[in-house]
Amino acid sequence: MIYSFLDNHALINHLINSGVLRSSRITEAFENVDRIDFVGDAGRADIYGDYPLQIGYGQTISQPTTVAFMLEMLQAKKGDKVLDIGSGSGWTTALLAYIVGEKGMVIGLERVPHLVRFGRDNLKKYKFKNAEIMQAGNRLGIAGQKFDRILVSAAADEFPVELADQLKVGGKLVIPVGDYIFEVTKKENEKLDVIEHYGFSFVPLIFEE
Repeated sequence: MIYSFLDNHALINHLINSGVLRSSRITEAFENVDRIDFVGDAGRADIYGDYPLQIGYGQTISQPTTVAFMLEMLQAKKGDKVLDIGSGSGWTTALLAYIVGEKGMVIGLERVPHLVRFGRDNLKKYKFKNAEIMQAGNRLGIAGQKFDRILVSAAADEFPVELADQLKVGGKLVIPVGDYIFEVTKKENEKLDVIEHYGFSFVPLIFEE
């Protein structure tokens, strides 16, 4: 069933009532970072539709239910260093910036140059000092850095081990792989604990070796 709402408050109530939005800090982020600022056309009628919206170049701003579901899995905390791969419109980067707070840091990565600029312009509306969007290179993630949390908003064909290498011990990676979302936690012995959630559709993850 397709749901569309008149404002952000109604959308958030839907996400809470459906059980997908549960944590107080993530709920606050949705309340304070409005989807209307990331769709490119604030006059369109379906801004608060609970479905993906096209933002150009074959990319979308994700369905709010899916975004809430993935952020609940990710469980970023205040002070965390987070990598947001496939930042697109900048909406998830901004939500994460609110969640991790001033002592945290969020780096958004985007391959499409137009969307890098689009995401940066949208992010500026919130004046976050703890977030930035960068042009992605030819490798996945940022080699040589470690993150507490990694969120990927596009689907890989297979699980990219190189992202697990960029995860701190005790950290968590949430990534679509095919029709699944993988919830990956790195344990003390570097072992990966993986939970698979089935039934999702994402634009493909594009990168080159």
